[in-house]
Amino acid sequence: MSIISDDLPLDTPLAEDSHDARRVAYGYVEDAFTEAQQDGLDSDALAHAALFAAFRTLVDTYGEEATAVFAEALPDKLRTGAFSSGTRH
Repeated sequence: MSIISDDLPLDTPLAEDSHDARRVAYGYVEDAFTEAQQDGLDSDALAHAALFAAFRTLVDTYGEEATAVFAEALPDKLRTGAFSSGTRH
């Protein structure tokens, strides 16, 4: 089993369902970050913990190799602003 990339064409209903689920999931993560920050946790610590949890889940679901292949695409996505909001550095 491989990790489905956002860049791969999917059937329209499947893509819409997946996109909607990811949007809802992101809202939950954003809410968790906000709540944890209100409780005094550092956003950097939260980000590292969230990345660790995400990669652990991906490895559990898809295995180390598929997750490593997925992670190899991250530097280019980071450099092109895929995760940026607002002003770029």
